Amino acid sequence: MTFNIPVKRNEKLKQLLDFINADQELQQLWKCANINAVDRIGMNDHGDVHVRIVANAALRMLRLLMESGIKSGVEINHGLTAQDAELVVVAAACLHDIGISVTREDHERYSLILAYPKARQLLSKIYEEPALTVMVAEVLHAIIAHDADQSCLTLEAGVLKVADATDMTEGRSRITFEAGMLNIHSLSAQAIKDVKIEKGEERPLRLSITLNNSAGVFQLDNLLKHKLKNSTLAPYVEVIARMDGEQTEQRLFEVYKI
Repeated sequence: MTFNIPVKRNEKLKQLLDFINADQELQQLWKCANINAVDRIGMNDHGDVHVRIVANAALRMLRLLMESGIKSGVEINHGLTAQDAELVVVAAACLHDIGISVTREDHERYSLILAYPKARQLLSKIYEEPALTVMVAEVLHAIIAHDADQSCLTLEAGVLKVADATDMTEGRSRITFEAGMLNIHSLSAQAIKDVKIEKGEERPLRLSITLNNSAGVFQLDNLLKHKLKNSTLAPYVEVIARMDGEQTEQRLFEVYKI
């Protein structure tokens, strides 16, 4: 698989993309993680497709938020640039689930172990010290903070956390369910038709979600809501949900009291 993201005019991000696509070890880690998740545990996809979806979603969120004037962590605290923040988000997206190649339980911690040398390897081709260590540290924070219960400290970590939850359309839920079992987990996993990431009307960012049936609310309440409320994005996001074929929409960010 060729890993593709819109690099726009970010030359450093283009370099990172080239290094990722040439990295056979990283691509094999994605395959190993997916074998553990899908073939051995019976979970949903956690391999290269998930990585690509999350990276693109996180990058789009980050750009929309920064276009509205919201600053990233590397800009505020380290004097780096918005373009550097894009590399943090993309690198973290590529590394956030590689710990599943070891085990699913506490995989965020195992991802950190594997991600530290890999992040340094990828980013050392672009950055010199001390910026290299700053970038690696920010990537590692974003990885550990994609755990729903872990606090986020940066905008970059927040967009990765929420982007991870948006990979939920028609069977791609991040909520674990047992294949073949007919219950709220399996029903709701098929209930999200579409998730769009858009510029908001009342807040900088809008997540517009189309449901096939009302069971999709389970996904929103038990995954997206939890991750959003425990992220740095909560004040900036409006969540809109509607049933497929209907015009009436529900403004879920009010229900969530975010």
